[in-house]
Amino acid sequence: MSTIGDELKRVREEIEEARRHSLTGEPVQLIAVTKTHGVDVIEEALKYGVTDIGENKVQELTQKIDALGSRVRYHMIGNLQSNKVKYIYNDVVLIHSLDRPSLAKEIQKRGCETDHVVHCLLEVNIGDEASKGGLAYDQVLPFLESIVDYSHLKVDGLMTVAPNVDDEAYLRKLFRKMVALKEDIAGRHYEGVDMTHLSMGMSQDFHIAIEEGANMVRVGSRIFGARHY
Repeated sequence: MSTIGDELKRVREEIEEARRHSLTGEPVQLIAVTKTHGVDVIEEALKYGVTDIGENKVQELTQKIDALGSRVRYHMIGNLQSNKVKYIYNDVVLIHSLDRPSLAKEIQKRGCETDHVVHCLLEVNIGDEASKGGLAYDQVLPFLESIVDYSHLKVDGLMTVAPNVDDEAYLRKLFRKMVALKEDIAGRHYEGVDMTHLSMGMSQDFHIAIEEGANMVRVGSRIFGARHY
């Protein structure tokens, strides 16, 4: 029976293999997605060098922050309601799911109150799926330009959740669109905006995402097994 350590070793090997074939050759940061898994599971993962975890729900994230403190870096990767920003904005290293003006305004407001700069990624709905959040591709630049002057919200890159399909050519096309968008934004040299992170690729498609240019992947079930509901 394989352990978390075994699975982490395999995933890291696969990440490195994909990176060797990537268009950029950039180092790839692994975000271990721990949603629905308990603190004991995260404790085990920490023994094998996990430094960053991703959570989808604010309530679950705050419980883990209370239990684990500063021993791990927290990423909010799920849909974030504006009225819940106050519970996590000061504790996460990155909010991956900034996708609407009301959320940006709340993040800016909370950051101003405590003089804390909140680092965010713009979530892009690259597959134009009605069931998913994220900005439409052609709305990313207008939205970014509307928040570029926010003093306590810093955009550090882009994130997407690709469609869950088996069509590799289609996925590669979508990931390439994300890379092109990242490069376009970087080339515009907006003050205070960095295209440092391109967060795309999950358990089922991180190999393809890395080969096409992802430098941050969010992997859960491949490491921890099926979710616990």
